[in-house]
Parts: sequence; structure tokens; C-alpha cells
Amino acid sequence: MQTISLSELALDVIKAYTHLTIGSGDTSVPYFNNKTKRTRMALRVHIGKGSPADIREELETVLLKNHIARDTVSGEVMKKLLVENNLGIDCSAYAYYILDAESRYRGLGHINRRLTFVRSQSPLGKMRSYLRPAENCDVRTLAHDKNTRMVKVTDIQPGDMITMTDGPEGPERDHVLIVSSIDTENGILKKFSYTHAIAYPADGLMGTGIKFGAVTITNSAGALTDQQWTESGTSEGAAGIVARMQKSKTDIRRLKWFD
Repeated sequence: MQTISLSELALDVIKAYTHLTIGSGDTSVPYFNNKTKRTRMALRVHIGKGSPADIREELETVLLKNHIARDTVSGEVMKKLLVENNLGIDCSAYAYYILDAESRYRGLGHINRRLTFVRSQSPLGKMRSYLRPAENCDVRTLAHDKNTRMVKVTDIQPGDMITMTDGPEGPERDHVLIVSSIDTENGILKKFSYTHAIAYPADGLMGTGIKFGAVTITNSAGALTDQQWTESGTSEGAAGIVARMQKSKTDIRRLKWFD
């Protein structure tokens, strides 16, 4: 069995979101859904679009305001402060930073230089996207034919996306997973792993954030939902994702410049 993964640069982004550290404290970044918060024109760190460095810097400010010593803060306190101050990451921004790192590792530059921001076509919208690319890169931008192409299940590679759009609950429930690694045998895909940012009802306030799962290929001629899905850290993750895929327009997509 051969395993092929995202680059170390991209994996470091994933690690930075799952292990946000300040002093000896270590916690994961929670999920943030700006569509439900209805926050607009704020700094990206306040609308679920911050990089790990952005979130860490803002959390340091929160610690200072609350007179909490950074050298002694615990991971539990850090997580509580992140949640209370609406500091988190949404699914498309998480994907954006991973894919940006992967693109740079491959010598292809930052993805904001290549993306077409299809939902920002007016002169003002184009300027806004140029200045605030992470904030304007949603799932539908990543899933658009101008930016990505369709991929078959058996051709999945690290850096591919699984996008879910046009579900019955509207655009606020669009979602994206990033393929982090694949396992092949004699060149045939047997399994792939993925990561995403999400909040499940069972997570409560403190359990939301970055999740990891794996898909075993049990039907090479079938759809994604025909495969065997598992997800760590939650009892409902795999079933919830499959159910969402079945209700949405679900595609496997690859950035065009990754070919």
C-alpha cells in the first residue's frame, strides 16, 4: 500500500488549526459560521476567515484584556475564550488556507492570484476580492467551473475537494472537505482521508472545529455516498456528511492549476 499526502506546508496549516498554542496551552480552533452570525465588513479574524496567526494574535489580545498570563494559560481556558469571543474558522476559509499552502509548495503561487471570484464581478466587488481574498472565497467559488474541474472517485488526489452546494437549507449550509491523503495499491485507490471544519449538534459549544475522516473505496463504480465513511471524534460525523451529500449537489473538484 502506498500513501500520498498533502505537502508538509499544507499539513502544517492543518496542525496550526488543530494545535493552536500559546505558552504551554494547546487547543483546537472552533468552528465559526458567519452566515448565522451575520457579521459583515469586520476583520477576517472576527468572521471565521482568520489564519492561525490571525487567531493566535487576537487570542493574545483577549488574554491581555482579561489579565490572564499567557505563560500559564491552559488549553481549556483558551478554547473557552475562543468560543466566547467568536474566534473560529469556517469550512471554506479552512480549505482556502490549506490549498494556498499546497499551491505555494508546488511552486504555483498564492491561490488568490489564480482564483476567479465569480460572486464579485462588479468593479467594487473585484477590488474587495483582491484586498480580502479569504473573506470572499466561499464554497461556491471553489466549486465553480472557472476555478476547478470535476474529478472521478477513483482519480482522487491529495488537495482535491468534496463540495456540497444547493442543499435544501440554502447557501449557508454549503460545505467543503479537503482530501489530505490517499492510499493506493498497484495504482488503484483503496482509501482516502479528509479534513474539514464543521459544527455538529452533538458537539455543543466546545466541541466544534476541525474534524478528520476516512473513506474506504468499497464500490469503485459507485458514487461517493456508496463508499464506507468513518470520522473520528464524533458519533454522527460520517452519517451526517453522507446525509448532507445526498441532499446537495456534491462534486469532487480539483483546482485547475493543480493538473
